[in-house]
Amino acid sequence: MADPQADLSREKAGAGKDSGRWERELLEKVTLASLAETRRARRWGIFFKGLTFVYLSLLLVLWWPDGILQKEGKADEHTALVEIKGVIAPETDASADNVVTALRDAFEDEDTKGVILRINSPGGSPVQAGYINDEVRRLKEKYPDIPVYAVIVDVCASGGYYIAVAADEIYADKGSLVGSIGVMMNGFGFVDTLEELGIERRLLTAGEHKGIMDPFSPVQEEDRAHVQNILDQLFQQFVKVVREGRGDRLKEDDKTLSGLFWSGEQSVELGLVDGLGSSSYVARELIGAEDIVNFTPEKDLWTRFADRLGASMASTFARISGVEQVPWLK
Repeated sequence: MADPQADLSREKAGAGKDSGRWERELLEKVTLASLAETRRARRWGIFFKGLTFVYLSLLLVLWWPDGILQKEGKADEHTALVEIKGVIAPETDASADNVVTALRDAFEDEDTKGVILRINSPGGSPVQAGYINDEVRRLKEKYPDIPVYAVIVDVCASGGYYIAVAADEIYADKGSLVGSIGVMMNGFGFVDTLEELGIERRLLTAGEHKGIMDPFSPVQEEDRAHVQNILDQLFQQFVKVVREGRGDRLKEDDKTLSGLFWSGEQSVELGLVDGLGSSSYVARELIGAEDIVNFTPEKDLWTRFADRLGASMASTFARISGVEQVPWLK
């Protein structure tokens, strides 16, 4: 006859073994999971530390001024370079603030033997170009022993040329585009489009001509004449600056000041430039200081990208909407 007490003891012993096995398995799983999590955390830690190191290194490279190594190792005398690139307008690389600051630094450097304005610009604001032209002429008077040369790269049109004529001499490549001496104001008109779509334009103003050049309203002849008068005045200011800068070298005819542009070779014949040559040529052969130090202020890569993206979007919107109704030397 079976012993109930013995059976109960065997059941407890089996249950104890099962419980011990389950605890061991659970402990092993927890331990393995902990090890896996530790390895995962270590890998992510290494990844983020490496990413941080790359980021900081990139920031250092972007922050490091382009000319600092060159300035530290420069000779006793050098040619100072100031670049004017892109559209000449506020909040751009070629703004008067940036260019004038670079010009002052270049002239004030005691080792500067000559200054080169390296221009690659299609034009821009007459005000910004005028500021730069005035500053070049002021610095030339203050530092009469430092010659100033303008060197044209791909294009030096309109506002770019407005600046170039402030230099003592202008040089270009034979394939450069030079000139476009004129003033323009552009925009769009959507009057007929609104009528075809059945849209009523509601423009409320205080002042008879406050809505002048509104893209959704017909252009009044009186307004057109007023704007044209302003453009003519700006054009005469431009022509005066060109004549003062180029003097007898300018072979003026009915096309020279018409807004047309020419190649570098043609520009030499017309007296718009003095000769063909690069920045290196001017520094070596004319200034006599082959070492070139760039004084142009540079923004970091991310700032330049953001600025250009924002400026491009704003400019595109303004042109499409007709909001951009300001004169341009272009």
